[in-house]
Amino acid sequence: MERRRGNRGASRSAGKGGVPALPGAEGVGARPPMQAGYLRDTRSGIIDTRSAILRDSRDEIRMAWRRSAGLALDLINNSGRLRGAADQVIADTVGTELVLNPQPDLRWLNYSQEEAAAWSRDVKAKWKRWAWEPRECDARGKFTVPQMIDVALRWEMAFGEVTGVISYLGADDRRRLGIRTGTKVCMMPPTSLVQDTNEVEGMFQGVIHDPVGRAIYYRFSERKGGITGHKDVPAFDADGRRFVIHVFDPMDATDVRGISRMAPAFRQHIQHETLVDATIQTQIMQTIFAATLTSASPSKEAFEALEALPDDQSDLRDEFLAYFGGSLTRARDGQITVSADPRISHLAPGEQFALHGSPTPGPQFLPVSASLSRDMARAIGITYGGLTMDHSNATYSSVRMENSSIWPVVLRRRERIAAPICQAIYEVWLDEQIAMGRVAIKGGYEAFRRHRDLVTWALWQGPAKPTADDLKSAKAATERLQNGTSSLASECAELGNDPDEVMDQRRREHQAYLDSGMPSPFARPNAAVTEQGGETEGEPEPMPTKRAASSATGKKAIRHPPGTGPWRKI
Repeated sequence: MERRRGNRGASRSAGKGGVPALPGAEGVGARPPMQAGYLRDTRSGIIDTRSAILRDSRDEIRMAWRRSAGLALDLINNSGRLRGAADQVIADTVGTELVLNPQPDLRWLNYSQEEAAAWSRDVKAKWKRWAWEPRECDARGKFTVPQMIDVALRWEMAFGEVTGVISYLGADDRRRLGIRTGTKVCMMPPTSLVQDTNEVEGMFQGVIHDPVGRAIYYRFSERKGGITGHKDVPAFDADGRRFVIHVFDPMDATDVRGISRMAPAFRQHIQHETLVDATIQTQIMQTIFAATLTSASPSKEAFEALEALPDDQSDLRDEFLAYFGGSLTRARDGQITVSADPRISHLAPGEQFALHGSPTPGPQFLPVSASLSRDMARAIGITYGGLTMDHSNATYSSVRMENSSIWPVVLRRRERIAAPICQAIYEVWLDEQIAMGRVAIKGGYEAFRRHRDLVTWALWQGPAKPTADDLKSAKAATERLQNGTSSLASECAELGNDPDEVMDQRRREHQAYLDSGMPSPFARPNAAVTEQGGETEGEPEPMPTKRAASSATGKKAIRHPPGTGPWRKI
């Protein structure tokens, strides 16, 4: 065994044919040493060509935030595609608005199920009137709550975060402005949240934290009278009501601020713009073609060589010059015309006339453009068709798969970004409504304060999931309901509807049809309508047998031997 080990060691140090290798030859053209584990490179050393630095995520965001925000805004403001992508994000996430669906737990106040449902309906009606009145909900008096959510989603796409301040106007201010409610929302651009960092003060990128790491103040820059100053706004008041709205999608547990959702795809989008610009320029150049005339006629040096021929070869020289002169005389009578008036051109013998166009774009333009577009669509969180509006190669299966893969992303964006903003506004608004006595609750405001979280809990419903075939989707929903694997509330939520509102609307319309003596479209075909307007399930009609079918038609049934006739097995 020892001898074998020695031979192997000797063979490693020997060259071809057993000749000892020269000193230092192992570094010339040798294979890289074998290694196990991660980052094992190839012979080309491709991994070593990419340098990487490991830093905390919040430090990366802090250093790149301004540059990223500037690039994102510039690209969105100068790209119809990205502006349309922002609108697509809003349409997928919230549609026209996120519908409030209160889910309070009022059992501790001895509310019955009917009383809790009536209380929720009253709250939803008052919320909708307040949220759709800009003078009541917006501190600037310009936008409704749904419009604020639209702005928030655009900010989240460009800046990676949403900031706002909730304030309260006193009685004098409300009287002066002619409004009833004091809760006001002021959406603050994320650029107004300062980028200062002071570890001693506990401030990182404009957010001041307590020793535990919770945000207690936000430092905003504000401009008054031409002078820019700073203002520290508390995150919550003494009673726990939220003052500052700050929503972002974190990458790391220590993140303090967000960064543009488009940041990972900046390079691909700029490359796509460059590719499109170059393609457009080449298309323009194709309208200006180049014309070349290729001739086999001798050059000046050839004529000089003919003149140098000796006198005994003068006949050959004279014949060649005469032939070439005749060719030029014939070509002189013709014209090479490239204009709006087409003419037949006569060329001299051996001449070729060619028109040259630009060879680009090549066959790889569309695949490369599609690849770059898919990268940006994935970073934004929409489908490739939603970004490019290109459905040329789409099929029913591909559209279904595309919607199925992107829909969880849409739901996550709704629950992580849009819904928390609505919930924060709703909690403060409901607090004021109960405190002012506009929304009644058993036990009064003190009971609400003790159980604020239980009363203010709510769900926010957005638009329905897009489908490639509405009929198939409706049949699938019916099948789930009949199998007992779903509920009306789940199916209504899938369509973006409030189940309580759907039930109430159906009940009213159904009773209205019955009162008018008209058949209700909500009654099932096999259900009998009672005098009170209700429905009773009827027995399903049995399938007719062969004997009954034959007697009904008056024809005698024809018997066939087993395995033959129209009922034979195939």
